[in-house]
Amino acid sequence: MPAPRAREERRPLLARRPRGPRRWRRTAAAVVLLVEALERAAFFGVSANLVLYLNSARFHWDGQQASRAALVFLGASYLLAPVGGWLADAYLGRHRAIALSLLLYLSASSLLPATAFLDGRRSFCGEVPESSLGPACPPPDCPRASPTPYCAPTLYSGLLLLALAASSIRSNLTSFGADQQVMDLGRHASRRFFNWLYWSINVGAVLSLLVVAFIQQNVNFLLGYGITVGCVGLAFFIFLFATPIFVTKPPAGSQVSSMLKLALQNCCPRLWHRHSTRDPQGTQTLPAQRSPQPGPTPQEDMANFQVLVKILPVMVTLVPYWMVYFQMQSTYVLQGLHLHIPNIFPEYPSNSSVALRAEGSSYKIPEAWLLLANVVVVLILVPVKDHLLDPLLLRCKLLPSALQKMALGMFFGFASVVVAGGLEMERLQYIHRNETVSQQIGKNVYYAAPLSIWWQVPQYLLIGISEIFASIPGLEFAYSEAPRSMQGAIMGIFFCLSGVGSLLGSSLVALLSLPGGWLYCPKDFGNINNCRMDLYFFLLASIQAATALLFIWIAGRYERAAQGPVSQSCPSRDRG
Repeated sequence: MPAPRAREERRPLLARRPRGPRRWRRTAAAVVLLVEALERAAFFGVSANLVLYLNSARFHWDGQQASRAALVFLGASYLLAPVGGWLADAYLGRHRAIALSLLLYLSASSLLPATAFLDGRRSFCGEVPESSLGPACPPPDCPRASPTPYCAPTLYSGLLLLALAASSIRSNLTSFGADQQVMDLGRHASRRFFNWLYWSINVGAVLSLLVVAFIQQNVNFLLGYGITVGCVGLAFFIFLFATPIFVTKPPAGSQVSSMLKLALQNCCPRLWHRHSTRDPQGTQTLPAQRSPQPGPTPQEDMANFQVLVKILPVMVTLVPYWMVYFQMQSTYVLQGLHLHIPNIFPEYPSNSSVALRAEGSSYKIPEAWLLLANVVVVLILVPVKDHLLDPLLLRCKLLPSALQKMALGMFFGFASVVVAGGLEMERLQYIHRNETVSQQIGKNVYYAAPLSIWWQVPQYLLIGISEIFASIPGLEFAYSEAPRSMQGAIMGIFFCLSGVGSLLGSSLVALLSLPGGWLYCPKDFGNINNCRMDLYFFLLASIQAATALLFIWIAGRYERAAQGPVSQSCPSRDRG
């Protein structure tokens, strides 16, 4: 049932003082940013070395089983985002949804350090089955059935609960933080908040990759995962402690059921007529047919449905951009492992567990640090954009809209994957001339081209710039254009579609890895020197270019339709 309209939003207690409401708004937004940074540090701390943790002697999962668990966790953390947004819109409200999600986060994340020592594993998982410790099948072609992973039900349950909590925070904390800014400081304050929200996310990623991942690999997982639990606990305490200064809005009621019925009535009128004759009572929830009750009016239902129909095509056309974006966590890294990695560390034995080692005994760039290039770009460019570029464009009345920024971000994503394709073509030229350098990474030897890995900097730089222009304005667009009663659900759909883009990119790689595909190279034994990954990059560029043109057309129609009464809803005091 929709929440009664009599329930008004709760203003912050501390803002009732006669002076300084803007200061409290900024303080509330800063607290949200700190909570976001701590939560992201915990999330990346869980996911960065999850495969290594499950593949260790503690659980004896093989590589495929551990990789599948990591993919399930990451995919669920995106695909479940609409669930948390819907619960906040319908029943809980954003503040309560975030608090409960952090509590669930704290409980679920505690399972990982609890299973990092023997007594904890015995308590949660029981004794290790002897079959999981049996010797491997000696003949190379022996068809051995993969055993059931040890502690799989417990770990999968904990990871799925952790993904649900992370997805709920992802879809609600963003909108909740923007609520703190928009009330008193105007629309431009919302734009600035999303800039700094993304900056905070990347601060959490840096903390996780530089500190937590290093401790997990070089000290022990108990301490490493203990730090992630500490980050979540600190975030939970800070969020509850700052409750008096927050602006909290009650749930406005869920319109998801009404939206589904309206969609059924408009898309499949015959099916709807057949359903209405069988269940006349259920159809009374449609506009102009239901009895008066608190909550959204029938006219608001229809207007919100029309807004949703306009928003979804814009968000769906961003999916190919996410396919390109997530290449930096997969094929970009794979390409980097086949480029010459220069020495940056002295010859020191304690670094051997995390370093990429080439011929001889010199030590290389740690593998996890390859992802920091994108993060550093975002950390540098977001303050520049917020303090220099955006104010200058605003004074000159040249500040582009969120949709225009998103189109520009798609162009930079296209440029990144084109540069990656060009670098791959050059790398293959060296391979065909048999000019290679062997590099040992863990137990595997890769034959790399004598091109420095620093040649990848342009593609990471371009994908970082694209993130600033596509992802941040995308969050702003999803928040500002969504109906108030569906803001949590719409933000959840935005994050869900980014996860869909990641899964589509992975599916395309799997398809092209079949016999006869561009990425099928069985003779390389883990290398890509007989693959045509350059053609894969150019295929992604073609998909991105085509959908970018479609996005520009859809965005143009959306902005022209919004020039009327919708544009008058923007507050006149746009200062921030």
